[in-house]
Amino acid sequence: MFSHMMVGSNDLQKSKIFYDALFDVLGAKEGIMDPKGRLVYIHDGAVFLVTRPIDGEAATCGNGMTVGFSVKSPEQAQAWHKAGIDAGGTAIEDPPGWRDGPTGRLHLSYLRDPDGNKLCSLLRG
Repeated sequence: MFSHMMVGSNDLQKSKIFYDALFDVLGAKEGIMDPKGRLVYIHDGAVFLVTRPIDGEAATCGNGMTVGFSVKSPEQAQAWHKAGIDAGGTAIEDPPGWRDGPTGRLHLSYLRDPDGNKLCSLLRG
């Protein structure tokens, strides 16, 4: 359904440190800068980009927006969450763990990146 996901950043160096740490836990290579100055990650057929806004204005996080990343185990989710905090992110919402809801059993963990973008790791139970 999606071709790629992109979030804005006001400090691509901070973002690179943060996202390199997160994606390392998922087995992805570190990000590269493309010719347009965007930070690009490619892993398992997915593309994730971090960029300064094209309009020259400050990057802001989307209210109500969350970017979700698949994990393979609760242990990988915990490592993802810890790596994000250690690399400058902020823990938000409930602590990482299992939740039961109308869509089934999910293991979730939530972070905000250094620019405030909301991220989630997800494992279906």
